[in-house]
Amino acid sequence: MTLTTSTISLTTFAVVSVGILARTDAHQADSGWTYPPACCNAHDDCAAISAQDIRRGPRGFSVFLRAGAHHLATKPHLFFIPYGNEILSGDGRYHICLHPTENDVNCFFSPPDST
Repeated sequence: MTLTTSTISLTTFAVVSVGILARTDAHQADSGWTYPPACCNAHDDCAAISAQDIRRGPRGFSVFLRAGAHHLATKPHLFFIPYGNEILSGDGRYHICLHPTENDVNCFFSPPDST
């Protein structure tokens, strides 16, 4: 094997390895849509939430998360997400990722027509 061949082989291996790692870091919503890897620090920190618990105000979204409305929520939470900080969801539903604790919003997803 020449130096060029081994460099190409190592480069190919590195690219494939990074691709595999990126895919395993993210997980899917019940709808089959995959959350972005940057939002999923664990395989269970993102979940769909009810549109009934979202209010749009003049400056952003108010998200009332009841205990049990997200599998990590053990108590009620009220989160404020300023417009521009939301990410468009891939399935037309609201989703929230809680990390590192249930008190922290890592990512918030909204349907395209919600702003």
